[in-house]
Amino acid sequence: KSLPRRQRINRMLSSESLHPPVYSRSNSQASVDSTSMEDFWCEVENIKESTEDRQDDQTLLEVKPPDGSEEEDGEALLSTLTRTQAAAVQKRYNTYTQTMRKKNKHTVRDVRDIFGVSDNSPTFEAIPVSPMTANGIQLAVHKPANSYLECEFEKDNQSVTEELSFEVSFSESITVIPKHREWHSNQRFKKEESALPNFMIRKSRFGLTEVGDLSLDDLKKIRYLSLIELTAFYDALGIELKRNRTERVKGRENGLFGVPLTVLLESDQKKIPGIKVPLIFQKLLFKLEETGLETEGILRVPGSASRVKILRQEIEAKFEDNTFDWDQVRNNDAAGLLKMFIRELPSPLFTVEYLPAFITLVEKIPNIKLQLQALHLLIMLLPDASRDAAKVLLQFLKKVVSNERKNKMTLWNVSMIVAPNLFVYKGKRANQEEMLAAATAARIVRLLIKYQDILWTVPNFMISQVRKMNEAAMNNTRRQLMFDKGVRRLLRRKTMERERPEKTESDIPEGVIRVHAPLHSKVSMAIQLNNQTKVKDIVARFYCENSQEPSENMKIQIQSLHEIGGNIGQHCLDPDAYMLDVYHANSQAEWVIKPKIS
Repeated sequence: KSLPRRQRINRMLSSESLHPPVYSRSNSQASVDSTSMEDFWCEVENIKESTEDRQDDQTLLEVKPPDGSEEEDGEALLSTLTRTQAAAVQKRYNTYTQTMRKKNKHTVRDVRDIFGVSDNSPTFEAIPVSPMTANGIQLAVHKPANSYLECEFEKDNQSVTEELSFEVSFSESITVIPKHREWHSNQRFKKEESALPNFMIRKSRFGLTEVGDLSLDDLKKIRYLSLIELTAFYDALGIELKRNRTERVKGRENGLFGVPLTVLLESDQKKIPGIKVPLIFQKLLFKLEETGLETEGILRVPGSASRVKILRQEIEAKFEDNTFDWDQVRNNDAAGLLKMFIRELPSPLFTVEYLPAFITLVEKIPNIKLQLQALHLLIMLLPDASRDAAKVLLQFLKKVVSNERKNKMTLWNVSMIVAPNLFVYKGKRANQEEMLAAATAARIVRLLIKYQDILWTVPNFMISQVRKMNEAAMNNTRRQLMFDKGVRRLLRRKTMERERPEKTESDIPEGVIRVHAPLHSKVSMAIQLNNQTKVKDIVARFYCENSQEPSENMKIQIQSLHEIGGNIGQHCLDPDAYMLDVYHANSQAEWVIKPKIS
């Protein structure tokens, strides 16, 4: 039965569409790459066998996929959109309105509901705009010398390092729409026939922001904006963006394998408050990092199926009370357990909903830089639990590839082995097309591993939009309160009370901030800012004043300056950010030095 399917997929995996990258390696290493397709099919067969052999007697729990359906201020959201994003929203809204009129239904309140399959209306041309900094003001971007975040992976890669801009939305940067007839199959992956290029992010004066640096409420807004920007980005490229319909899935309500990430985290957070990655997942990765990184064929060479099955049962029974003996686990068996944990998640790490967008990314976007931008937006869309788990997994895979000389696992080998475990969907739509998607996804995994440091960085233009959303929401709240006469009278009295002691109260002068550090002996300090004051300078000066406290250098590393309130929820600032620019972007914020949550 599998022969016709395999022939079809092998044609897709020809040298044209899934040709492994060219490296300078020994003959033995080249032979490893030549068997990548065999490894891929062995992995698929191992997945099939383990799925057939597994017998679960546990109670199943129905899990609703995270859909981001929380109420948002639509007016505030729309007020922040660029022209390209607004055009994408208008296009989908018109299509949705026409459809709902035909069905005689009420319009929906959730903006996500109009972002289904794109219609076939003509694609518009994006209008370029001036660079927009993170304070929401269109200004020239100051670029300090030698302030880069560079993603280097393959030391013998001789390609030129390209620059990525996070100051302007990706969709606005596309001024010329490629024509589909120019994207011949022999050109589609031409750039990937050599080593992937290096990219760098040039830091603006606002520094860089990782996803973990923002509050959960602001991250929700980032997800809304990412969906709109992704849609506008695909429109600007003339590509149809499709989404799978989300559906409820069943997972075990107890145990470790086959349990939703959110359920595992809820249990683990009772032991370790604030933990972001399930303990069992961390332990499997730690076991492999500790003893398996140099094992030849790690991830590729399967462990004993019967032994892995027994180990799984023992882990399920003994992990909670910490009596399981991890020393007995062989490295290849640990790799098998790790892959089993990933593929048995009720909802895949990279979500069923956006699988078509992941596949389209490598099939229809011919430029790796554009592929990376699309991939970046998809990562911003992931639920918190999935994103955090994916991050630690990719960090581990990067370490595997960095030990290529000893374990004989190249970036391409790892991508081919991991792809079926990440992108094979086991739901109602699991079929031959899903297998095709899994094979194509090897290219996606390759991009994820190589460019992971860039993917966790929140673009500055989105932070600017979040600030505007928060400001618009606060203004709307004030406007609504003013309609209440009683509130107006109260505000009038409060205003008069504030004006009375004006002679005795002195406001903080312009350009001066008060930094709070509740964990230290000197809990507050006023600091005068200038154009060259960086966040790290403020932290260092604060510790100088608290000179009686030991280990100053160590504390500077583990303590960070946070921007709290005003037009942002909470923002852990980049040590290289210029403080006066951040202050002008949010003069109403409080500035607090405290440990960064990792």
